[in-house]
Amino acid sequence: MPAIKKLDLSDPDTKSADIVAGNIDALKALFPEAFTEGKIDFETLKGLLGAAVDERDEKYGLNWHGKRRARQIALTPSTGTLLPCPEESVDWDKTQNLMIEGDNLEVLKLLQKSYAGKVKLIYIDPPYNTGKDFVYPDDFRDSIKNYLELTGQVESGRKISSNTEASGRFHTDWLNMMYPRLKLARNLLRSDGVIFITVDDHEVAGLRNVCDEIFGEENCLAILVWQHSVQPKGYSGTFSVHHNFILCYQKSEDFELANLDRTDEHNKNYSNPDNDPRGDWRAGDVRNALYRPNLIYKITTPSGKSIDPPPNGWRWSKETVATKIASGEIIFSSDETRIIRKIYLESLDGRTPETILFGKEVGTTRDAAGEIKKLFDNQVPFDTPKPTTLIKHIIELSGARARDIVLDFFAGSGTTAEAVWRFNAANQQQLRAFLVQLPEPLDSENKDQKAAADLCKKIERPSNIAELTKERLRRASRKVASENPLFPSDSGFRVYQLATSNIRAWEPDAADLENSLLKNAEHLVHGRKAQDVLYELLLKLGLDLCVPIESKTIVGKPVHSIGGGALIVCLADGLTKDVIEPLSAGIVSWRKELAPAVDTRVVFKDSGFADDIAKTNMAAILSQAGISDVRSL
Repeated sequence: MPAIKKLDLSDPDTKSADIVAGNIDALKALFPEAFTEGKIDFETLKGLLGAAVDERDEKYGLNWHGKRRARQIALTPSTGTLLPCPEESVDWDKTQNLMIEGDNLEVLKLLQKSYAGKVKLIYIDPPYNTGKDFVYPDDFRDSIKNYLELTGQVESGRKISSNTEASGRFHTDWLNMMYPRLKLARNLLRSDGVIFITVDDHEVAGLRNVCDEIFGEENCLAILVWQHSVQPKGYSGTFSVHHNFILCYQKSEDFELANLDRTDEHNKNYSNPDNDPRGDWRAGDVRNALYRPNLIYKITTPSGKSIDPPPNGWRWSKETVATKIASGEIIFSSDETRIIRKIYLESLDGRTPETILFGKEVGTTRDAAGEIKKLFDNQVPFDTPKPTTLIKHIIELSGARARDIVLDFFAGSGTTAEAVWRFNAANQQQLRAFLVQLPEPLDSENKDQKAAADLCKKIERPSNIAELTKERLRRASRKVASENPLFPSDSGFRVYQLATSNIRAWEPDAADLENSLLKNAEHLVHGRKAQDVLYELLLKLGLDLCVPIESKTIVGKPVHSIGGGALIVCLADGLTKDVIEPLSAGIVSWRKELAPAVDTRVVFKDSGFADDIAKTNMAAILSQAGISDVRSL
């Protein structure tokens, strides 16, 4: 007899992706003989891996107090959810962009099922660990409760605090915050994806080591130097600092760094002094970078002179050089003492990206402040915002196109979303922007936060940074749309908020078990709406958070279809034996009409059934129609 499976908080379908289980499954597929009674036999596994196992006590790498726990936190699934907030959003029904308010550690876990291996570009600008930046303690035992306490959403004595060097764990606290987030971020990247991370001198060395471990040293493409300011500053006897670093790591060799467009500035070194029919050119190198003994030979000039090879040899073989001389691509100096390679302007496919990013080209922090001032009536409520031109440059380097996802989980001032919108408008693209920002409380008594706190009060929103991020997005959305009326770019965003699951945990009171049973008869959290439950199902089953949801009424009961019939949900009460047959018939008919490409899952509210007979009958009727995956909450 078919039955309806009840979902509770112990079920994998109510949690974020279980990364440990996935790793074990992958290992078992490769080395089945290394498993005994479901457990890993490490001695057998080491034998199978042979000399690849490093058993030395002292190994190269970065270690710190708490690293093991940071790994554990990254692997612990989340039981939280993301509550939809249409009233705080822009173009909720049409947009494909996300703004998620919450702890990015928990949010990254919750995004795993829906977006693992789907993100093209990640750009983050995390706290620089200057002594004023927050580093709050992650708690893998109850991460959601920890988040609510630290952000002041529930009464608690715990607070987000600054990370000063006097703490004695200045670097370790910052690394413990970054490590699990980067582990989870890597899972989200596509095989041809890339991550850019902005950092200053305080943590660039530690971050490089962590990224080498997580992404692989071989996947470090470059450490870019960004000139963030041009005005001298500082005091006598000190350096005036004008740069930050941007670490760039690819997910794998599938990534291809994009060339940049050429400009008149970059073409000015090309000319045509000898009227070459192939057009403008500049002199290039003919020497080899690495020693190649087979490329060491003398070259004879047209008049019979001999030119000795450079120490590492020539760039090409003797035959290839002869061909290039004959075609005119290689010429000789007037005294025939050296050879010159012509690099033709017409042959260049764009401009090779450079590791130094000059402020005049990609913007400075002063430019960023100017952008914010224009949006916020000459105020700058954000600390050290980044210019949109810098993020647009990074988007260009990533090669993101069409509906690729750009993720920023330290959203701050929201620059990444505006940069995506401006990139889309300029390039006729529809990239999707996903932002995550912690609702870090603002203190109007703190002089560094007073302007931001006052602005929150002015717009009548809670006093935290996430509220300012959303407000910047609203204002930027209007500005980008008004400046680009001919291109229907998506400059809206859906707002979601991190919260505890809609499914209630079993909380018995040993002194009053009877009352505990009554209180827990309803398995959904009191006060949550049907829409909240729908989006948790969507998230936990691995569907896109912007997938369309259709609704219709069948025998007086609201029924919802998600993802074109991949998921059908009815959270109505009063499912009696008289309602079951017409309701199930309506669901079956709607499913046939939708014709989903995958098997349909149907979900009901457990307390919505009048009794077990009604529940059993529903399962039987749906099973006869070919719908075997039926669940209840």
